Order: sequence, then structure tokens, then C-alpha cells
Amino acid sequence: MANPIAFKPKVDPKQERDRQLAAAPSSHAEELLVVYDILKTAHANGTLDLVNGLLGGRDIIAGKLAEYAKLPGGIAAIRNLLAAGKVLMAIDPETLDQVSKALVTATGQHKNELRAPSLIQLALRATSEDSRRGLSLLTLMLSGLGRNQNVPQDHKNPIRQTVTPVTSSAPILLAATACLGSALFLFMRRKS
Repeated sequence: MANPIAFKPKVDPKQERDRQLAAAPSSHAEELLVVYDILKTAHANGTLDLVNGLLGGRDIIAGKLAEYAKLPGGIAAIRNLLAAGKVLMAIDPETLDQVSKALVTATGQHKNELRAPSLIQLALRATSEDSRRGLSLLTLMLSGLGRNQNVPQDHKNPIRQTVTPVTSSAPILLAATACLGSALFLFMRRKS
């Protein structure tokens, strides 16, 4: 019995590509028109010039980025950006939206105050149910921050090991807590 002869036509890749390109306008006309519109808009508003400049200066840009990334401040900045990204990923967008609205409301109410509120007025605000709810959230956040602080081990005094030393970040944490408390208070007050 005879064996079949395998027949493979020789296809020139360049000719096949040219054939596909020639057929593309008719089979992908709508897609090509959309791409042309995008290119036209990008050219009109200068986006193509920006991309061209970035591509032309990529060696200079990469060199500067590498130079700044080597510095201790650059390393800290990169780590801070990564940590901020993790925080943003963990926050529910609805909660962040509510906090931003509460901050806007609080800022508007603060601007409308002609005089500083008295201590009694502040105490009344602080004792409301909404304020207590907001303060509860803030104290939980502060407890978590305190729990995660690295406490240096002092081998000379074992009592000192249980006390967290006051650092320079304490005033910043206190100010952030006050701002968040005010925003949450106004948010909760607005909800009821």
C-alpha cells in the first residue's frame, strides 16, 4: 500500500501579513475608526506630545528616579506610598465618601461659627450619642496604633518595659484623632 505524501504549501509570512492588512479595513472598519478618533483627540489635546516627550526622555527620567530612590528619603517615600496604597485598598469606598462629606460639612459649620464655642457647648457635643460613637471608633484606632508600636526593650528597668515612651509622633496622632473625631461627630450628627 502506498503512503500518502504530505503536502504543505509554502506560505511567505510577509505576503500573509500583507494580505491580512489589506483585508483589515473591511473586516475591522468600525474598530479602526474608533482608533482614529482616539488618536485625533489625543493629538488635539496634546496627549500624544506628552507621550512622545516621556518616551524621548525616558533615560533621563529613569536616571532621576533611580537617583532619588537610592536616597534614604526616597526609600522611605516608596515605602510610605506602598503603605498608603494598602490603607486605601482596605478602606470601604462608602466609608471614605462619608468621611469626606463629613469633613466638608464640618468645615462649613466651623466657618459659620462667629466665636469659639464655650467649654459647655463642647461638652454637650462630646456627650451626644453620635459623638460617643465617633469617639469609640477613634479610641479603637488609637488602641490599635498603640498595640503596633515598637517598644524599645530597657533591660535595666523591667517596669519601664510595659510603658510606651512618648515619641514625637504623639502630637500628630492627637491632632489626627481630633480631626477625625470632629469629622465623624458631624457625620453622625447629620445622619440622625
